[in-house]
Amino acid sequence: MLNFTDVTLRRGPRVLFADATFGLFRGEKVGITGENGSGKSSLLSLVRGELHPDSGSFEMPPGLAVAHVSQELLATDQAAIEFILDGDAELRALERDIAAAEAADKGARIGELHGRYAAVGGYDARSRAGRLMHGLGFTTADESRPMRAFSGGWRVRLNVAQALMCRSDLLLLDEPTNHLDLDAILWLERWLSDYPGTLLLIAHDREFLDRIVNRVVNIEHGRARAYRGNYSAFEEQRAAELAEQSALFTRQQQQIRHMESFVERFRAQATKARQAQSRLKALERMQRIAPAHVDSPFEFEFRQPDKLPRPLLALENQSAGYAERVLLQRVSLSIAPGDRIALLGRNGAGKSTLMKLLAGELTGLSGTRTEARDLALGYFAQHQLEQLAADDSPLGNLKRLGGALATRATEQELRDFLAGFGFRRPNLLLLDEPTNHLDLEMRQALAVALQDYAGAVVVVSHDRHLLRTVADEFHVVHGGRVQPFDGDLEDYAQWLAQASVAETGTESRADSADARRQRRREDAQRRAALSPLKAQLAKLESQLDRLSRETQQVQTALAAPDIYTDAAKGRLRELLDQQTRLARDTQRVEAAWLTGSEELEALQKSLAEAGS
Repeated sequence: MLNFTDVTLRRGPRVLFADATFGLFRGEKVGITGENGSGKSSLLSLVRGELHPDSGSFEMPPGLAVAHVSQELLATDQAAIEFILDGDAELRALERDIAAAEAADKGARIGELHGRYAAVGGYDARSRAGRLMHGLGFTTADESRPMRAFSGGWRVRLNVAQALMCRSDLLLLDEPTNHLDLDAILWLERWLSDYPGTLLLIAHDREFLDRIVNRVVNIEHGRARAYRGNYSAFEEQRAAELAEQSALFTRQQQQIRHMESFVERFRAQATKARQAQSRLKALERMQRIAPAHVDSPFEFEFRQPDKLPRPLLALENQSAGYAERVLLQRVSLSIAPGDRIALLGRNGAGKSTLMKLLAGELTGLSGTRTEARDLALGYFAQHQLEQLAADDSPLGNLKRLGGALATRATEQELRDFLAGFGFRRPNLLLLDEPTNHLDLEMRQALAVALQDYAGAVVVVSHDRHLLRTVADEFHVVHGGRVQPFDGDLEDYAQWLAQASVAETGTESRADSADARRQRRREDAQRRAALSPLKAQLAKLESQLDRLSRETQQVQTALAAPDIYTDAAKGRLRELLDQQTRLARDTQRVEAAWLTGSEELEALQKSLAEAGS
């Protein structure tokens, strides 16, 4: 379906990859992997026709319906659900054609268009768009809100929904899980697994890739190669390739022994709790995949804390919020050295608020906060990215933002500081979405670094691999409360599904009147679609009745004996001409009536199926 033959692609003078030859076939789900800047997004731009090979050739069948996520974040007055419906271009074109036909009162054309509209799912399109919105975390009330009312992150979700609305043959997704929380990722994972077309997917979430893709195209060292299987299968193949290089084989053995020490240390102290056992399995898996990452250029290291007081921090019955709005109530949490806590919950539930409360950036509205005298916090917050200059280097940003200490430090000291995520010997790490904008190799390096760290970690992340390998215990932020969660991520997915069903039921009861009105509107649309054809058929039947009466009159006149006398020759000729014309008109109208009847029957069947 998609054929790459000796393709070389450049960005300016830099070769992204050269001499790439592989084919991707209809229905395959392909993960595009490689470090940031390797050329993954450029590969998708090549498929979209926005870039062309510098040498070699790329071919794809003509006429494919291709969908991709727009990078433009529109802030208009258009209702969100109308924006998503725009993703189905054929549907919107049919709606415009129907409006034009109705304005011109073309009955037969209207009937034909409504038949096509039903065939492409037009009558349930709004419901389909609503399901996409709900799956990506929107409420029913959000459907009618204008685009400008949403923040940038939520408009990204709307762009994703619009791409999914397209009934595409080929779907191109570039990091679609950015700005999604875990429940939206789980929903998108299921949707993409059921997608019948060909998928090209860039993602830095290994579990997301593992559960969806059946092929991997990896771009590294200026080469693009295709592998069979999911991401884990690719890691095994890559580890075998690296083992053929003797220097890397030695490093592989060292890394295996290093990871083995983590596994055995944790096995000795792991509790019987489900997440603790899940973490043990995840660490064993990290040991198996370590050989695939020995040539990674990325290493993180968190310096060991000077002191480890117990407990480090304790909150007792604290409430938190902003202005008059209380988001969290009666939060009680004690954190000791070695704790590995992950916070779960939907977007907006209050996870980042809790992290700010733990970091001391937000003052509790009630309750008590007890800090150890030697508490040393390391806090990574999502908003810190907004302070960085995109056109500056990491060292340049650090010198600009790091104050007097950064000014006096040597370049090597600054590099060591960056390698530890910018933290100086903390004993409590608070990491709020630390993997955003990190590629797969960087995420792996972070997960490994956290295994060696002796202090406590509290993390918020939608990266399930990081959660599985780092967290011993989960706490769920929901309904303004923070509660321990006795389960693993699979249990959490079930909890989310049950909560969603309960909320949908409540929402359905609240919106039942709206739902009834919507059904009535759809029924009216279906009836309206039949009306033009029925009117056309009634008109044809009336013409047939008239033609039948006129034909009978001519036949009666031709049966009279005096019509055949010499005196009536002129009248006879007129009657015979009229008989011929009536027969011709009757045949024409009968043919039109039969065609219209077949169209009406087909349309009634299509509408019945659409309404069932």
